[in-house]
Amino acid sequence: MKKRNWFLTGACTLASAAMMSAAVFGASYTPGTYEAAAAGRNGDVKVEVTFTEDAIESVNVTEHAETDGIGTTAVETLPGAIVDNQSLGVDVVAGATITSEAILAAAADCVTQAGGDAEALKVAAVEEKEPELQEELDADLVIIGGGGAGMTAAVRAGQLGLDVVLLEKMPFMGGAISISGGNQVVMGSRMQQDLGVTDDSVESMVEDFMANGADLNVPELITLYAENVGETSDWLQENGVTFNLEGGLHKLAEYSHDRELAYTGSGAGAAEALRGLVEESGAKVLLNTRATELLSDGNGNVTGVVANDADTVYTISADAVLLATGGYGYNKDLLEGDMKNALYYGPVSSTGDGLIMATAEGIDADTRLLEYGKRYPNGIEVSEGIAKSTINGNIPAWTMSAILVNQEGKRVVNEKASNRTILETELQQTGQMLYLVMDQATFDVWKDAVGYDVSEYLEANGSSTPVFAHGETIAEAAEAAGVDPDALAETIETYNGYVEAGEDAEFGRSADYMTMPVGDGPYYLVEQKPRFATTMGGLVIDEELHVINKDGAVIGGLYAAGEVVGGVMGDDSPSGANNGWAVTSGKLAAESIAAALETAEDVAA
Repeated sequence: MKKRNWFLTGACTLASAAMMSAAVFGASYTPGTYEAAAAGRNGDVKVEVTFTEDAIESVNVTEHAETDGIGTTAVETLPGAIVDNQSLGVDVVAGATITSEAILAAAADCVTQAGGDAEALKVAAVEEKEPELQEELDADLVIIGGGGAGMTAAVRAGQLGLDVVLLEKMPFMGGAISISGGNQVVMGSRMQQDLGVTDDSVESMVEDFMANGADLNVPELITLYAENVGETSDWLQENGVTFNLEGGLHKLAEYSHDRELAYTGSGAGAAEALRGLVEESGAKVLLNTRATELLSDGNGNVTGVVANDADTVYTISADAVLLATGGYGYNKDLLEGDMKNALYYGPVSSTGDGLIMATAEGIDADTRLLEYGKRYPNGIEVSEGIAKSTINGNIPAWTMSAILVNQEGKRVVNEKASNRTILETELQQTGQMLYLVMDQATFDVWKDAVGYDVSEYLEANGSSTPVFAHGETIAEAAEAAGVDPDALAETIETYNGYVEAGEDAEFGRSADYMTMPVGDGPYYLVEQKPRFATTMGGLVIDEELHVINKDGAVIGGLYAAGEVVGGVMGDDSPSGANNGWAVTSGKLAAESIAAALETAEDVAA
């Protein structure tokens, strides 16, 4: 089969795991141990570096608050790479760029303190080598991708007695679920019923999803999802991926019934629990190992995978291959139309590997809806083209006094409308953005809930993106953001009147979410821009999760689950939907594969 590598364009490279030492010639330091800190994703990362006269002897991260399983991977691996290579030019750990850059910045500070040349170390050569070893493996099932779908499939396949190899190109398992808001649809579960919703149904969920997806959903797939997500949710809860039952079901405009729950510990908590279950399952997990090619028997049937890490090229023969490779949002070569210019906040691993391998010559998988992605209206642009979500802060802010206004200082939408409604409104405004307006009491709650440090943005006070404008008065805050101050003051006065009356006469915001007027300052205006992490398009599959080729036939031995599948959501996904589909399809794929292999054994016997 012809191998194609064009998907690497624009994709983030993995941290090199096999680098040769490359000490800077003539490097000299004042021996001793030095300390420094730099801003990570969740706060300062403190680093301690010890030097001899001519070498970096050790690098240790002494304090951090980085995300378990993602940022902690950089904490565990990057210090050793700096020492091994005597260089600050080592690759950042893919998926943990901010943490990596913090470690490198703090280490550079220590180099300077010790009298070394940090700039020279940043460009010190780090030599890479091609894999030299070859290894052949056999398995019942190879799973490509260790996100929500892949991990769930590995756990269920292990329960069903399958011999599993899981390939993950990143240094950690987690994928999109680990950095998500941590919510999931649980329709039809015992948990939903125990929390008081007993009249939800498959038909209702399908209807809601079709309406949200502009009727572009594949009816058979959204029905399959609705019929199985409840059982999957209870299975997860029973196996240790638990839900925040005390927090209760979420009330969302997209749903006619309350059917979303948060994971205990949010998305990071769900990923941590799944990683533990995968370890217990007995699956052979190969991290930092990228699948590059699907093996075929020459008749269009998939028989295995070629993959490699820094040292070894693996040729893996398998009865079945499951693509759980996630989306393609981080590969602009695969994005179409407006999606090419949308702010991205998803995992850097979403480079469309599964799509490219499956559509290669000789496999010829079919695709659908590649032009669509799930855009949310609540992003801030933290660097060019890259976003962070404010949703975790917005949720409690809506229960207080927060409102949304445009550049002209006017409210233009019900702040508790569906994400789709708010997004469509946002796209019609000046600069395709809105501002979240908060008084001090609301901002204090928002800031604690949003999930990352915003002090740097506040210091800029609207002078750069992301805009976090503030002032002692409404006028000062508005002027810092470039918003019409008189119009904003009038808007707030009008809104406060609605709060007092208990009715939003303009946009119909529920009185349940108008419990407080906009009160005392200082006041804050935070930008709200469209963002996306999840792509809606992908591979064509049937109800047994087989991948279908361009002639409409099943590709023998090839299955897909999670975001790599196209058509489930239509052109947009409601809250909690993508995590729910990942785990549901991963479980179903494992069960379908186990049933197919059992049938094949019976036939052979």
